[in-house]
Amino acid sequence: MEGKAIQAAKNEPLVSFKGADILNGENTVIYGLDMDVFPGDFVYIVGKVGTGKTSIIRTMIAENPLLKGYGSVCGYKLNGLKDKDIPYLRRKVGVVFQDFQLLMDRNVESNLEFVLKATGWKDKNAVDRRIREVLDDVGMSHKAHKMPHQLSGGEQQRIAIARSLLNRPKLIIADEPTGNLDNETADGILRLLTSINNEDGTAIVMVTHNRNIFEKYRGRIFVCKDESCEENVNDEVIDLALTI
Repeated sequence: MEGKAIQAAKNEPLVSFKGADILNGENTVIYGLDMDVFPGDFVYIVGKVGTGKTSIIRTMIAENPLLKGYGSVCGYKLNGLKDKDIPYLRRKVGVVFQDFQLLMDRNVESNLEFVLKATGWKDKNAVDRRIREVLDDVGMSHKAHKMPHQLSGGEQQRIAIARSLLNRPKLIIADEPTGNLDNETADGILRLLTSINNEDGTAIVMVTHNRNIFEKYRGRIFVCKDESCEENVNDEVIDLALTI
């Protein structure tokens, strides 16, 4: 009986959109989005600038409202989501940004401590232990006392990924996480995300325009083009979508 319950949970999507219109401000940028992301998935959202990729991400974390169609993330229905429930949704999702978004006035350890305390952690020993765990996961244990400006771009992004892991999310959303990094450093970040996906079963949804990434590190690909976003495995269509 317990096995069946676990299996059923695995078959439930972490992210689900059905006929969803995606907004950027007051403008609809994608019509009728259908997307399911399941535990263990690695999903890319690709397309040219302005095609709605980041707007999908913002809708997932309730920065953009969902007014038409259906959407849910980690058990929270996005349609009519109450403001008081948004922080609880975001605790279930790890988010990694292109520009790292670390607090520059405090060291790495204090950056991570700030997030844990803001999300309800009170036990100092548990906080310290969790910080050590996530820094070890991303190979940055030796940088705990460094200030962000003392770190390279790749190191800052590893800290940002550690931050996204703090509350053990089932889903990590990464918005162009390699956009500010050189190719070798970007490759290291993808190896890290892939290992998190493979070893922990954490689902990854990643926005990128870098074809080298999704050719080397395979996953499902959703293509944003002409006010739509559809799953596609046709290289020719992907080529057209990424042509500037």
